[in-house]
Amino acid sequence: MATAASPPVAAPVPPAARDRLRRAAALAPVLAVVALLLVPGGADGGTGGTGTVADAASGLLVLICLVRVVRDGARPLTRTAAVVLGLPVLGICLAAITSNDPASSLPGVARYVQVFVLVPAAVLLTVRDRRDFAVVAWALVGLALLQGAVGVAQYLTGTGASYRGEDIRAVGTFGATDVMGMATAVSYGLVAATGIALGSGPGRARTAALVCTGLLFLPLVLSFSRGAWIATVLACALQLLLAGPLRAVRVALAAGALGVVLVGGLGIGSEVVEERVASITRVTAAPDQSVTDRYTMWAAAGEMWRAEPLTGVGLKGFPRYRDAHASVALSSGGDTAGAGAGFHRQPLLSPHNMYLLVLSEQGLVGLLALAGSWAALLAGALRRRPGTASGPGPGPGADCALVATGLLVWQLVDFFYADIGGPSTVLMSVVLGLAARWSLAGVGVGRA
Repeated sequence: MATAASPPVAAPVPPAARDRLRRAAALAPVLAVVALLLVPGGADGGTGGTGTVADAASGLLVLICLVRVVRDGARPLTRTAAVVLGLPVLGICLAAITSNDPASSLPGVARYVQVFVLVPAAVLLTVRDRRDFAVVAWALVGLALLQGAVGVAQYLTGTGASYRGEDIRAVGTFGATDVMGMATAVSYGLVAATGIALGSGPGRARTAALVCTGLLFLPLVLSFSRGAWIATVLACALQLLLAGPLRAVRVALAAGALGVVLVGGLGIGSEVVEERVASITRVTAAPDQSVTDRYTMWAAAGEMWRAEPLTGVGLKGFPRYRDAHASVALSSGGDTAGAGAGFHRQPLLSPHNMYLLVLSEQGLVGLLALAGSWAALLAGALRRRPGTASGPGPGPGADCALVATGLLVWQLVDFFYADIGGPSTVLMSVVLGLAARWSLAGVGVGRA
């Protein structure tokens, strides 16, 4: 009597493959936030604020992280890590409570807690070790390369955002209403690639990162963003100094030669770049209107703080009190056009300086709480750099230290020229969380 054939037995999944699958599943929410920033904005080329698919993905990331914490039933953060990440809540809530219009401040509370507390904490808890750290860092580089490629194509084909009457400004998929979006994404990728190239990882990874650094130089230049240029130069300079003076000299010479070839030799945006660089120091001698507007709004923010020094005028209060404190030199708004959008005036609703925005809306208490949290992260990153007593020593971890320190320095410098707003804000939250994973690894959820 014939016996029935037994069903085939599935081959066991190798442990290494299972580990890769688990890592991919754990990191998927973070990588989704980064990847969804490639989705173009609305019909006008941008969102003009929050509510993007990347923001929705960041909310899902926080929810997934919360479920994991509840399921594990363990305290996810030490007291030190919780204080550093939760410190901004003090100033945020106090400014909302003391606001003249608490109801209008509630959306600001949700936004600030999202981008400065919840999303960074979720990223910190999701990234488990150096391998996860490297995956997210390379995701930033990949996003920068794709956005930069779109930006360079916009410049070459004249389909970018309008700049001095020509549609040549590289803005990527962020559109004309968020001209800082692509510059921010490209800067993050360039700083992350520089940290990997200067680190102690595999030789092929360092070579690939060095190539990416060269590729990202051009779209950063074509963004015409003065604040991003300054922040990138300072962040990369610090990374080079931490990596060693001799290496810093070699890389600086190579970067200078690349800039001469691209801008000087090939003439890519040379006239516009030269004029843009010269305008950085042109404050009193015939400044352009954008410089005048910026310094006028900075002065208005200072006046608001002097009126309410401890708690500020309240979250979302700068637009409401701007005209009462600004001089007549302030224009009605900036012109935006190009990159698929029609011409319209973009209202000036913030001082384009994160420190002054927080000082005017949250007062001295809010600024000390928020800036104190950032300073603690930077101090932790510098304390744990290779070669220090508490760091991981020379060799392993150099790439993580350089990436985390570079990203934090870039953000803290850029905050002198920009503030939160637009689709790229959620990317900043991911960057802060990635940097916090390295800075707080010794006192948080385990060593990275």
